[in-house]
Amino acid sequence: MHIGIIGTGYVGLVTGACFAEFGVNVICADKDEAKINSLKAGEIPFYEPGLEEIVAKNVKKGFLNFTTKLSDAVSQSLVVFIAVGTPPRGDGSADLSFVEEVAKEIALNLNGYKVIVTKSTVPVGTGRKLKKLIRENLKNGGEFDVASNPEFLREGAAIEDFMRPNRIVIGSESPQAAAILKDLYNPLYLLDTPFVLTEIETAELIKYASNAFLATKISFINELSRLCEKIGADVGIVAKGMGLDKRIGPKFLHAGPGFGGSCFPKDTRAIINLARENGLELKLIESSVLVNEEQKTLMTSKIKNAMGPLSGKTFAVLGLSFKPNTDDMREAPAIDIICELMKEGAMIKAFDPAAVAQAKKVLPPGVAYFTDPYEAANEADGVVLLTEWNELRNLDMGRIQGLLNSPYFFDFRNIYDPERMRAAGFKYCSVGRC
Repeated sequence: MHIGIIGTGYVGLVTGACFAEFGVNVICADKDEAKINSLKAGEIPFYEPGLEEIVAKNVKKGFLNFTTKLSDAVSQSLVVFIAVGTPPRGDGSADLSFVEEVAKEIALNLNGYKVIVTKSTVPVGTGRKLKKLIRENLKNGGEFDVASNPEFLREGAAIEDFMRPNRIVIGSESPQAAAILKDLYNPLYLLDTPFVLTEIETAELIKYASNAFLATKISFINELSRLCEKIGADVGIVAKGMGLDKRIGPKFLHAGPGFGGSCFPKDTRAIINLARENGLELKLIESSVLVNEEQKTLMTSKIKNAMGPLSGKTFAVLGLSFKPNTDDMREAPAIDIICELMKEGAMIKAFDPAAVAQAKKVLPPGVAYFTDPYEAANEADGVVLLTEWNELRNLDMGRIQGLLNSPYFFDFRNIYDPERMRAAGFKYCSVGRC
């Protein structure tokens, strides 16, 4: 089977590379000529473990190709995935201009029956709108079906998530389109991966509902961490006790500085906006968003409460990306926390294993960047740990303490043991633990 992927961002490139790994002939199209040239040269535009190797292998085998000509991706393919961005507008709704632009171009290049699949995260009802839009812009006629196949890729674990997913969701009104997509995913079907076959609107909502629920779990444990601090409980043990209940589960019950990234903030706002357009309030999800914003502010308050005025103080901020194993800085808690510290007159010495290049695009001028956590800690007045990278989980605390001007350590990912840190002489602060 030949498939086309329109858009070579995170979702499009991972999807295309992994299908190529299954032996499917994939052509990825993007109008960004510089990006396509870089991909042809083997350069991946973002950090994702394992992706560079898969891309290089399948380009060499001839299963994966890149082009700036959308017409090639459409004309040579039976299935065409739309995987372009849907950034949030000011009101929280998803901006579908890129999706609609691609749909019009697909319409102009149809040369036979195609299955047009939305892989981008789109509001409920987008599939039907695209079907109408394509029909209105057909140049030479042509038959097609529209389907929804939302992605559930975790940044930092995308390859594993594609190869061994929890489920495959296919939304379509056409039995033929559904059968073609099932055949495309046949390697996963043979692994007994659950398939959810439904109509387009339900498939579109499953994506938003999933992310909104996970975001709510994070906000729940973060709000509970505040109560733990008031009454002397340990949020880590509370989360463990909760998570052992199979109805609840342990994942996403880790207190911290709040959620970020490209999905949870955008998708929670989008589903709230969708509800409002339909005369509803999603009060639980709205509260989750509010709690998340408050959590970032509370981290800065913790630092001020512990150290007093921050003007003239220097902080080593360890970890910038919103989560480990990615360079994604979109809505990372580090952005708000660093900006607030700098507004208070503090100076920032930052370290991240992968996200420095992206961080420089979004953090204020004046942040100093280092290639080593110990260099960042040298002569700082405190450490602020914001991302749980593996290499930050076992720091030489004796060395860190010897480098600091004062032994403040703000562990906002609860990596280290409070008693041991305090016994070692640190003025230690974490989230939801005494």
